[in-house]
Amino acid sequence: MTHDLILFNIGQLLLPESNGKPLKGEDMNRLRVLNSAAIAVKDGLVSWIGSTEEAERLLAHEKRNAKGKVVSPGLVDPHTHLVFGGSRENELAMKQAGVSYLEILAKGGGILSTVHATKNASAKVLFDKAAFHLERMISFGVTAIEAKSGYGLDDETELKQLRVIKQLHNSYPIRLVSTFLGPHAVPAEYKGREDMFLEKMIQLLDVIKEEKLAKFADIFCETGVFTIDQSRQFLMKAKEKGFGLKIHADEIDPLGGTELAVSLRSASADHLVAASDEGIACLADSDTVAVLLPGTTFYLGKDHYARARKMIDEGTAVALATDFNPGSCVTENLQMIMSLAALKLKMTAEEIWNAVTVNAAYAIGLGGNAGIIKAGKRADFVIWDVPNYHYIPYHFGVNHAESVYTEGKKRWEKVRRGSIQLSSAREGRNL
Repeated sequence: MTHDLILFNIGQLLLPESNGKPLKGEDMNRLRVLNSAAIAVKDGLVSWIGSTEEAERLLAHEKRNAKGKVVSPGLVDPHTHLVFGGSRENELAMKQAGVSYLEILAKGGGILSTVHATKNASAKVLFDKAAFHLERMISFGVTAIEAKSGYGLDDETELKQLRVIKQLHNSYPIRLVSTFLGPHAVPAEYKGREDMFLEKMIQLLDVIKEEKLAKFADIFCETGVFTIDQSRQFLMKAKEKGFGLKIHADEIDPLGGTELAVSLRSASADHLVAASDEGIACLADSDTVAVLLPGTTFYLGKDHYARARKMIDEGTAVALATDFNPGSCVTENLQMIMSLAALKLKMTAEEIWNAVTVNAAYAIGLGGNAGIIKAGKRADFVIWDVPNYHYIPYHFGVNHAESVYTEGKKRWEKVRRGSIQLSSAREGRNL
């Protein structure tokens, strides 16, 4: 067989592995690494994996020298709020001056500001803005992304966000998984009538399903937002209609959102900064992935991070995500999150790599198909300009990606001497 591409002289080839389930406990600290490796691509799929010496005997239309660099699967970002209008940089000075979030909210800021901007933005404006952020994510080595709605809080705007996500999915050669987060907050006009608002969001599920606008449904279960009972009601209705489940759980108070996620067999429970010991024990006995968002804790200036070490040591499957959004974590850089996981969550390099590849894929329904390099699977991978895989969590705040591939094609490349060249990260768009 003649391969389309052979990438050889790979210094370290990272091959995260799982047996049909997310990695848990001690297995998260295991990472298969091949030295002096090579991979081949045929028709957009990985067609062969072996040594550089073996690769010399293979035929290919094109051979590329990795020059001893690290190659990993494309990263997976399993929790983002990609599509939104406006920005909130004006709130940073207010926060620095000690103005509380509730005070900012009362002045029309906070999430209400983003909701207002998103409602007033056209679909084209939202698409172009989200495309800018998405292309930046790709440049950081991400090839599969989850994107939520949640900045509409009404039928029209929620559907507008979801349709933009679908358009992005159809425009870019990456995997983009959509989540409906209509119950992200309670609109001011529904304060004291939260059940009525929730019913509106439940009714919207049928339209979303008919148009195939979302794979998952999500809800913000937290003090002052939606209760455990309300969250259970919404998620059970979504499950009945065929949606996968996610939940913003136990971010501030340990309400039991973690336990609820496990009881409903949710794909993931996200945030979990305040998850109880009982909740962590439940996670360890399940295949629900704990999606941790240390960038949010960092950006909000909090001292208490999710207890990743306890979770992993007790047998929980952990993934990492940016939580990219305009209010509480304004970064597209998943590599920075990897560094925070090392510094603040005390995760090992091996655990971190598994958390942004194979486990993150399971958190968004792509387990076994994304976050891996395996014969017969899509050839989504990154060449890293680093000496070894420990280096990325160690050297923080910069972009270590040299080039990003999806389906065996180069989509982004960093050109040396300070200039950046983007090569068709989006089909039909000159980047």
